[in-house]
Amino acid sequence: MKVSTLPLVAHVIHRLDVGGLENGLVNIINHMPEGHYRHVIICMTDYNPAFRARIRQSGVECYALHKQEGKDVGIYFRLWRLFRRLRPMIVHTRNLSALEALLPAILAGVRCRVHGEHGRDIHDIDGHNRKYNMLRRVFRPWVDRYIPLSRDLDQWLRNQVGVADNKIVAICNGVDSTLFYPALQGRDALPIEGFAEQNNIIIGTIGRMQTVKDQLTLVRAFLLLLHRLPDARKYLRLLLIGDGPLRTQAQAMLQQANALDLCWLPGSRDDTPVILRGMDIFVLPSLAEGISNTILEAMASGLPVIATQVGGNSELVIEGQTGALVPAADPEAMADALQRYIEDPELRHKQGQQGRQCIEREFSLAYMVQRYQSVYDDVLKEKY
Repeated sequence: MKVSTLPLVAHVIHRLDVGGLENGLVNIINHMPEGHYRHVIICMTDYNPAFRARIRQSGVECYALHKQEGKDVGIYFRLWRLFRRLRPMIVHTRNLSALEALLPAILAGVRCRVHGEHGRDIHDIDGHNRKYNMLRRVFRPWVDRYIPLSRDLDQWLRNQVGVADNKIVAICNGVDSTLFYPALQGRDALPIEGFAEQNNIIIGTIGRMQTVKDQLTLVRAFLLLLHRLPDARKYLRLLLIGDGPLRTQAQAMLQQANALDLCWLPGSRDDTPVILRGMDIFVLPSLAEGISNTILEAMASGLPVIATQVGGNSELVIEGQTGALVPAADPEAMADALQRYIEDPELRHKQGQQGRQCIEREFSLAYMVQRYQSVYDDVLKEKY
């Protein structure tokens, strides 16, 4: 089959930029075997050109519709016109912010419609917002398959949104274990000179610095440890990788505690694998999560993981085996967990090894991509 005649999948997302959902989308496109599907990405708002450059498969177009804040009725016409021009055989929307794209897809004659739920944001952490769920129920008859990324989201779709069992295909994220792998010995040097020595213990997190990711709880836990542990300022270091409104707040908190020189806040980076191999302990302090790509990447990198007990985190972090789970927004509990790993290097090494083994056994990128391809195959067979 010629490339131009392969079925086209239109992936609709809010924005293509640094993030777990977006990283997962790029992985699917890059690793799906050629000769099966073509892909386009439609951004309701805009895209980051640098992040777009991560797409390695040829011929993948990216469209930005520049949706305005609040009500933007014109977005429906722009979507309908684009669908009519592109003629995708499958539209795959992700999360509530792209769900409304299903209406112009239906009107444009797109027969196959898939919707993914990747996690909730700060405005609806528990998924109980009546207005949002009513909108989901309105579109429910028009979705052929739902793809939740965690058991938590799977059960929520069934119980809160009322999705039938035969429409749900749960697919967990996968990680490229050839890109993310443990340091050969100890930990690798960080890409910043003069910040850390080999005898330092590096605590780190990676993610958008927004309220739902709650990096400030990690900052508070780190400051508690500086007071608790003798000479902690000599050997503890903190990495906060990512950009967003919390970055300035975190810098201010650290500055006030005279600890800014113990922390590296470089903003967004594109060398995540290198940075993870330069850590000793990975922390995910989120208030809400689906299935976290960064947890998977940290585990693949041989790191023990401390994560909050929210969303799908407990499906990835096995308490006492690959890491520890703590309550959300609880700096004391996070500091307690961190202290156990700081004081026990053998525990860090053992649980990091077990995390890597778990990735190799259960979270391969190839398996994730094969599951997505099967969903596309199935809906095409049903409709054509």
